[in-house]
Amino acid sequence: MAIEAGTKAPEFELKDNHGRTVSLAEFRGEKNVVLLFYPFAFTGVCTGELCALRDELPKFVNDDTQLLAVSNDSVPTLRVFGEQEGLEYPLLSDFWPHGDVSRQYGVFDEEKGCAVRGTFIIDKEGVVRWTVVNGLPDARDLNDYVKALESL
Repeated sequence: MAIEAGTKAPEFELKDNHGRTVSLAEFRGEKNVVLLFYPFAFTGVCTGELCALRDELPKFVNDDTQLLAVSNDSVPTLRVFGEQEGLEYPLLSDFWPHGDVSRQYGVFDEEKGCAVRGTFIIDKEGVVRWTVVNGLPDARDLNDYVKALESL
């Protein structure tokens, strides 16, 4: 079960699509974080969601907000995916230990071996303020993220 609003967000450090380490703690006191889990790179719904975010990027990466997208793909896979789709925000690899961060947030599907579509809006103090979890085939509505961010 996914963690709920009002919960302290679990800390993590993951490698991004360029091999850099990104931690949730580096944004504490500085930016709200949109933490988005998605099943796999190069799949239809995932590509559509991540490209929609790319097309609206100033709403999700700015002085107040940082978008972090997490999948269970390897760093090299995410590098190619990001380059192919022109994604200029961090794609984080929860590949090894496989799904560890996805499990901490309660969005890892043990049967499928991947994260479901979970999104968490985390405030500058590191508290989850909004969350939504969709099934594997169900795309999320970006307007919901914008409304949640505006309420912070």
